[in-house]
Amino acid sequence: MPTLNAITTADYQRFKNFLEQSCGILLGEGKDYLIVSRMTKLLREEQISSYSELLTAIERGHPRHLRDAVIDAMTTNETSWFRDQSPFEILAKEVLPTMDSEGKLQCRIWSSACSSGQEPYTVSIAVSEHLASFPASRLADTQIMATDISASMLLEAEQATYDEGILGRGLSVARKQQFFRQVDDHWTVVDDIKRRVSFKQQNLLMNYGSLGKFDLIFCRNVLIYFSPERKSDILNRMAQAMNPRAYLFLGASETITGYSDAFEMIRSPHGVYYRLKS
Repeated sequence: MPTLNAITTADYQRFKNFLEQSCGILLGEGKDYLIVSRMTKLLREEQISSYSELLTAIERGHPRHLRDAVIDAMTTNETSWFRDQSPFEILAKEVLPTMDSEGKLQCRIWSSACSSGQEPYTVSIAVSEHLASFPASRLADTQIMATDISASMLLEAEQATYDEGILGRGLSVARKQQFFRQVDDHWTVVDDIKRRVSFKQQNLLMNYGSLGKFDLIFCRNVLIYFSPERKSDILNRMAQAMNPRAYLFLGASETITGYSDAFEMIRSPHGVYYRLKS
């Protein structure tokens, strides 16, 4: 089989076009190494001899699973528990208490790129900790919708089972003991945390109407992969999927500035977040 450690300029451009049209990911120039590193294993498994052959197969739609396998490989990203800390401090110390003070009876939260499930389960843990600290809270019926473009990631997330190495990324020993149970050499999220979370496949370029309305949306470390036009479109359609005065969390390096005027920025001691304008 020919070497797979290089991709031609023409095939790189075809690959870039495919990714942007299918899932919105915008690859800049000089990112051919990323394609090679993520595609080599798939090409060998599928016995495909070149990137040109791969692209032709995707374009003709045969084999059918290949398109999704490529998107899976290119969109699966590293994640961790309580990633970046700031959003979860804001959630615990500001957003959930504010919802209580405003008399919110039910909270719906959307984790919009949930990968292997760490973010939505972290949110559920934060909700449980809030309910334990504030027994009078009326947010016990909080529901978390977790979506991802990758079907394989969603299957992994639904299983809610992780090895010791993954649990060590951001999760304290105390939380591990409280919110997970050990099964052989793995750890499984306890039922009280799992029951709040449901999963659904969702391409952020597609319509959000079937998801319902939300009081809080996590869209963290996602927009960085999209063009300015796509960012604007996603943010404005998310605004339409929100209940009045709902909250939005972005990644630390992401901003709404220049992309949407539907939100107001809130600066707090714990970080920056956004709220839908009245």
